[in-house]
Amino acid sequence: MTTAEFHPKRVLVTGGAGFIGSNLVRFLLANTDNVGVVNLDALTYAGNLENLADVAGDTRYTFVHADIRDPRAVFAACRDHGVDAIAHLAAESHVDRSITGPAAFVETNVVGTLNLLEAARECRVGRFLHVSTDEVYGSLGATGFFTEETPLDPRSPYSASKAASDHLASAFGHTYGLPVVITRCSNNYGPYQFPEKMIPLMINNARQDKPLPVYGDGSNVRDWIFVEDHCRALWAVLTRGRPGGVYNIGGNSERTNLQVVQTILRRMGKPERLIKFVKDRPGHDFRYAIDAARIRTELGWSPSLNFDEGLARTMDWYLSHTAWLDHVVSGEYQKYYEAMYAGR
Repeated sequence: MTTAEFHPKRVLVTGGAGFIGSNLVRFLLANTDNVGVVNLDALTYAGNLENLADVAGDTRYTFVHADIRDPRAVFAACRDHGVDAIAHLAAESHVDRSITGPAAFVETNVVGTLNLLEAARECRVGRFLHVSTDEVYGSLGATGFFTEETPLDPRSPYSASKAASDHLASAFGHTYGLPVVITRCSNNYGPYQFPEKMIPLMINNARQDKPLPVYGDGSNVRDWIFVEDHCRALWAVLTRGRPGGVYNIGGNSERTNLQVVQTILRRMGKPERLIKFVKDRPGHDFRYAIDAARIRTELGWSPSLNFDEGLARTMDWYLSHTAWLDHVVSGEYQKYYEAMYAGR
């Protein structure tokens, strides 16, 4: 059963200068006629306004430089821009970084989410979309799938912080009646992904004939989804999902890490001897797999691209945007923002 369709007038997208966030901002501007988009981003290492250079002049688009850890800034963004919906994507998300520095993940993913929920309640927004991850469910063996009823069993500081934020969002729905919807998605890939993540890292290393590091023996399995398919799902949940509902979003594209790397090398005409097996990540989850039956049956969403099609588009994008890739890898984009916002 679905609820009445919700028609937002102005959506606050947190983390809108990041990978999924920038793709969502672009999706909203391209696929709606009268929805305003407010992009709130702290411009940390993973936030890059170059990701949105093509829409920066759109009259429906507004950028707010702020950190979700700052409750006053978050409330001001909601109040001053007349926000009636929030799509919360801002997060520290790299598992390896969470292992070496977990405190930042709690500060951003837990405290930052609390600040947004409080602002949403005070501003009486009509919908709060909390974007989470399938990693909160833990690890699967060789068979089985995560459903929305799978108990949360996070295994890394990153996934633990996301699970905590999921619980907070759900609690605000139950306690205060805030219209919260939660999504949990499998691994995203596509344009504008920061090149510390696996697929862009492998593409970038392969084009420079550098070693491609693969954890363990490469047998860990992930379900992959093209980022634009994820954005379509997020819009469906934001506008037609049940308040209080949880929706798993999957790409029906399970691959081992080694298979992904081998496919990239094959498409680039590079030798497999570039693969370098490295010491496995501590607590490395073996397999993630999503059962997306609920969003398919309730909202009619399904992925439009299979993995081979999506990977081909992704690789073509990175290999035709090497200037963007080099700028990000060098860190030059961050120096520009540091100078731009110095003293603010």
